[in-house]
Amino acid sequence: MAGRQIYNPNGFKNEEKDGKIIGFSFEFKLQYYRGITPSIIRDFKINVDGIDYEREKILFSVNGETFTMEEIRTLVDSDYRWEFGEFAKITVLNDAGLSKGKHHIKAIQIYAPSYMPFIQEVPCETDFEIN
Repeated sequence: MAGRQIYNPNGFKNEEKDGKIIGFSFEFKLQYYRGITPSIIRDFKINVDGIDYEREKILFSVNGETFTMEEIRTLVDSDYRWEFGEFAKITVLNDAGLSKGKHHIKAIQIYAPSYMPFIQEVPCETDFEIN
């Protein structure tokens, strides 16, 4: 799928904490026609410049809150929803962040709606730049 409609072009950046880079983040839209509770998200597969990032290094932020991939499986409360057309923030923890310049991302959103007999996997990729 074309990245310009899915990814926030201004949402790619390195993340800092206490003046130290702790990883990088990006924002993208849910690729499902209905809003969802995060509990149906099974995984995000993140690959940047040919490097796959482990699930344990991925954080998901929605509605001003941040969760690990394991924590989102318990979020059935209606306070936490990822609505269609809304950007969610994904943070990938890694000490180096990303170098300045051009990069390519391929992210796969994997979710399991309760009324479907299968898990949906939606790949989304684009080129982006870190300033």
